[in-house]
Parts: sequence; C-alpha cells; structure tokens
Amino acid sequence: MDHTGHVLAFIRDTHWQDLPGDVRHQSKRCLLDTLGALIPGQHTPVAALMEGVARTQFPGNQASVLVRGTPLSASGAALVNGFAGNALDIDDGYRDIKGHPGACVLPVVLAAAQMAGQTSGPVSGPEFLTALVIGYETGIRAGLIRHATYDTYHSSGSWGAVSGAAAAGRLLGLSQERLCHALGAAEYHAPIAPMMKCIETPSMGKDSIGWGCMTAMMSVLMADRGFTGICPLFKDSPQKDWVTSLGRSWEIMHLYVKPYAACRWAQPGVDGALKLMEDHGLAPDDIKAVEVFTFREAAALSQAHPKNTEEAQYNIPFPIAAALVDKKVGPAQVLPPGLFDPRIRFLMDRITITPQDRFQKAFPQKAESEVRLTTRDGRTFVSGEMPARWDPASGLPTDRELGDKFMWLAAPVLGQDAAEKIRDCVMHFEQETDAARLITLCSSKGEFNG
Repeated sequence: MDHTGHVLAFIRDTHWQDLPGDVRHQSKRCLLDTLGALIPGQHTPVAALMEGVARTQFPGNQASVLVRGTPLSASGAALVNGFAGNALDIDDGYRDIKGHPGACVLPVVLAAAQMAGQTSGPVSGPEFLTALVIGYETGIRAGLIRHATYDTYHSSGSWGAVSGAAAAGRLLGLSQERLCHALGAAEYHAPIAPMMKCIETPSMGKDSIGWGCMTAMMSVLMADRGFTGICPLFKDSPQKDWVTSLGRSWEIMHLYVKPYAACRWAQPGVDGALKLMEDHGLAPDDIKAVEVFTFREAAALSQAHPKNTEEAQYNIPFPIAAALVDKKVGPAQVLPPGLFDPRIRFLMDRITITPQDRFQKAFPQKAESEVRLTTRDGRTFVSGEMPARWDPASGLPTDRELGDKFMWLAAPVLGQDAAEKIRDCVMHFEQETDAARLITLCSSKGEFNG
C-alpha cells in the first residue's frame, strides 16, 4: 500500500476499540486541555471580531460558536472557534513541528459533529474522540512533512488544515476517493504563513489556525460535492516511517502542555524567574535586574511594552514580568486591563534577553533558558538551565493538574458548577451517546471575570 493509501485507511478504518488504553485516555486529556484554551479564548478581541465577520459572511445553523452559542454554517463556526482556540496561546503543542495540533483539530471536529448530528444521527463520545485522535496523528505527520519539504517555518494552519480535514472527513463519512480529494484540497488551500514574520510583528493572524480550520471544513464539504484536489502531501514524506507508523506509533502521547498564556519559547524564562522568587523568598520590590539567556528564536520575541493581547503573548519580558508580579500568566494578565499593569511594565524594563549557542544547539528538540536575578541589596541568584514545564522531557501534568488548569481558565467564563460539569463529562466522554451534550454544557451568556 502506498503512503496515501495507508493514510486513507488509517482515517477510515481506525475505531475506538483499536486505540490503546493510554491513547484513549490521552484523547480525553487533549479534549479537556483544548477546551480550556478555547472557552476563555472566546472573550478575546479577535474572537469577538471574527464572530462579527462570520455572522454576515458565514450565516447558517449547522454548528455554533462555543460559549455564546451563536449559530453559523459549519465553516463559519470552525473559523471562529479556531481563532478562539489559539487566541490565548495556552493550547497544546508538538515540539518537532513547532505548532499546535489541538486547536487545529477540535474546532473542526466540533463543527463536523454538529453537522453530522443533523444529517445522520448523534455522534457518540467514542466517535468524537476517535476523530480527534485521527486529526492529531495525521496532522503531526503533515507538519513534519511540510517542514521537511519547505525551508520556511510555517504556521500551524498550514498543516493543521490537513488534520482538520482528516477528522471531519471521518465524522462525515466521506468515501475513500472523496476523502483523498478533501485532504488534497486542504493542503492546497491552506494558509502558507511564514511564522517568524508574525512573531516579529505580532498580529491577530497568530498561528493562522482559524483560517486553517475553516479551510479544513470547506475542503471536506467541497470534496463531498465532487471537488477534486491534489494528491495530498503524504506521498512526499522524506522519511517512510513518518507515514507507515500511523496506527502503530501514537504521537498524541508526545505533546507538551502549556501552563502559561504566552509563547512556549518564553516559558522556560517564566519558570526560571518563579523558581528564584520562591527559592529565595523574594518579592517584586526586591528585584533590581533580571537576565535571561536563551535560544535565538526566543530572543526574537518582542521586548516592547505590549499594546494588545497578541503583543503580550509574543513577547519575552512581558510574561516573565507578569509572573513576577502575579505568580501566573493567564487571561487576566494578557487581556486588558491587566496587560497595561504599570508594575509589570516597570519590571519589563529591568529584564534583558541574551541568545547563547548552548541553548541554540538543543533547539527545537529542547526549548530551554537560564535566568540570573540581581536584587536591590546586591545578591545574585541563577536558576540553572530550565526546560519548559509540562513537556515530555520535563514531565507532563497529572490528570489533577490538567483539571486544575481547565478550572482556572473555564470557571471565570462559565461559572464553577458549569466548568466542573464539563470537566467530569470530558473525563468520562467514552460513555456519552451524543457529543452535543458537551457542546451544550460549553454554552453560556456569562462574561469573563478575570
């Protein structure tokens, strides 16, 4: 069987009972963590803007925007939920593709599940989770191939469109031929966005995930009506086992999880600074200067005072300073009015960033930094080399830690009781007969409370 045939067979023929037990459990963890990013992401400026656009350009009643419940076409809902999923930059990632598979897959699965529920009957929890796993596994391979065959560092949407198309094509029951065309159309129409340009000049485009989700959904719907696409990129794989390992090697098990609403590259610096504060009993007023040694890509992040949430996230001194002041970096820090906190800006001006070869050599397999802090009374403390927290190499969060993260992010939006119901629903989602219940639980008229 050729590479394309192997991928198509994996998408069409993989079932819940075929998945190893740890993969089944991980699928629920991924669902919970990505919902935790998507729910508060709906209260960001970009999500509100995109919902306004979608109301006029993608009207319909096939699917809905989470939290507010706005009915839209399936493509419109995938677009808005896609932007929201990555709006706070606190969604999962996979190191070797330098991107975010969860936010690329879940918005499309949500839309496809709602659409399928209207046409062919309810999508069960196991069917929903299986499509999610299929999206992760195909998307990670697509990302590896995309980066191996093009020199530019591409944003997540460039390969994420393929992952979303795989998951939606599975849920909507596309034939093998039409599924192949859907994958090809998604690859061909995906946003080919040079990621470093958005890092150097932060904008609402972020990781182009919203556009990738919409492209995924549109590609499936087009292919289902007879649209023909190119042969998808899996045939171009320079390493055979990237594709042939589908169904044997489960890359969903090797994700990292983000504890902070900031670029992953800044997070080792955040942890290094917090470690020194805790180990030595320091307060923000004790700090005279902070030096951060890291790799070049992290040093390329903005160091200017942010004017909006995107600039706060694609920044390196801001999240470090925010953590020094508040001991956390979440929605309350990167959204107004928190991002204008004068205490954070005061500390930002005392942080310097220096790239060093010792960290560059390990990147992207490792993203590490070291922090040196000098106090006002002349003492100096060094963190040592710090890995990003909640990484396969440094240790992933427990189920309890992941649940606590979800509650921290979702409860201010939906309320404590509703957030607890969602958490419990997700962790027993294999028992659900209709995934629509989860979507209903994620709808609320509540406002974000910090």
